[in-house]
Amino acid sequence: MEHHRKLERMYAAAPINRFFKPSLRVDEGRAELSFWVADHLHHSAGAMHGSACFKALDDAAWFAVSSLVTEVFVLTTRFEVRLTRPVAYGTVRAVGEVTARGEPISARAELFDAQGRSVGTGEGDFVRGPVALGPEVHYL
Repeated sequence: MEHHRKLERMYAAAPINRFFKPSLRVDEGRAELSFWVADHLHHSAGAMHGSACFKALDDAAWFAVSSLVTEVFVLTTRFEVRLTRPVAYGTVRAVGEVTARGEPISARAELFDAQGRSVGTGEGDFVRGPVALGPEVHYL
């Protein structure tokens, strides 16, 4: 679907993703992203910082929700994370899925390490925001 490809291009154009270098695939009510965990994402104990885990989980859930909203930029209003094991290196993969439609729209995401083990989960609520999807937000 063209809306999903535009969301993927919007994500790739976000300035913060120059730092993470993620890849993203959006489908109806679902999104999956991955990126390489390297030293620059570590805290001082040598594992991926929780902020990177949060970003992966929130992004996966956010794009799952955004796959259903074609007119405006979606806003995260609540997102809770549970981390279960550290990740030092390798590719992590976050999978997000819509769990409830309505207002707000709810979604959940799970983060996996390179061995396919779950390393964390997140769930949250998302609402339609005031910013229209268009070239100004790199929705092209």
